[in-house]
Amino acid sequence: MILQSHAKLNLFLEVRSKRRDNFHNLRTIFERIDLSDKIILTLRKKDRKIKVICANPQVPRNSTNLCFRSAKLLQDRFNIGKGVNIRIIKKIPVGAGLGGGSSNAAAVFLGLNKLWELNLKLSRLVSLSKKIGCDVPFFIYNTNFALATQRGDKITPLRHLKGLRLWHVVVVPKINVSTAKIYDKFDAYSGLTRIKYDVKLFNLALRNKDLSLLGGLIFNSLEKVTLRLYPEVGRIKQQLFDLGVESILMSGSGPAVFGIVASRKEALSVLRRLKGVLRSKRVFVTRTI
Repeated sequence: MILQSHAKLNLFLEVRSKRRDNFHNLRTIFERIDLSDKIILTLRKKDRKIKVICANPQVPRNSTNLCFRSAKLLQDRFNIGKGVNIRIIKKIPVGAGLGGGSSNAAAVFLGLNKLWELNLKLSRLVSLSKKIGCDVPFFIYNTNFALATQRGDKITPLRHLKGLRLWHVVVVPKINVSTAKIYDKFDAYSGLTRIKYDVKLFNLALRNKDLSLLGGLIFNSLEKVTLRLYPEVGRIKQQLFDLGVESILMSGSGPAVFGIVASRKEALSVLRRLKGVLRSKRVFVTRTI
């Protein structure tokens, strides 16, 4: 079975309060984009071995891999007597704030639900996926936009935005950012940051693709911490701004930065100009999917 495993962007990310389980309550809007990995699942009928195969050296191939953990959870929970080979063809940068690992895990849940003939309902898959990672439930849903709350794992698909397609230029510097470290420093540096979030205005800006209005509304609580630790992220934001991009934000805990533009043509134009000055960065043109 071959599955596409899409990346995500956070159009808005508010870190609210520290939870007793040491996670944080969040409020974020996820957007699914067409930058994707490929997951190939092959059944092993003679043994119960779970094998992860990936050419990218940044991807673990042992029991710490989220795909492995997802398959193992299903195998143990439902006493599956078969194993699986999981081949990951990586295009989403690792550890960039684009949700690649979580998306891969969700693809494994969805694929093995069919290959192992589990026939689990969506709600059950979502419940199980929360045990693997907070971003995984979003990718279980077949939705392009969703509001996520609690740990980021309570998902409300935004069906009224189903037909919306946004174009982006995504820039990923070649630095490793630890999500756990960013949250730890967030607590140490700044405590809580409350903002006034106008849902109606945000939805209006999205629906109308009003990039000027949207630029003043998109927000990421973690940006100031990541920018403090990794100034390169701030330089990328400035370079996008200098090229006339109005809506610019860091995704997740970074280091990926994206700019929302009006069209594919504009995105390609920004891409060409960026490549002249960002030789050590990975730059992608993506859209909502």
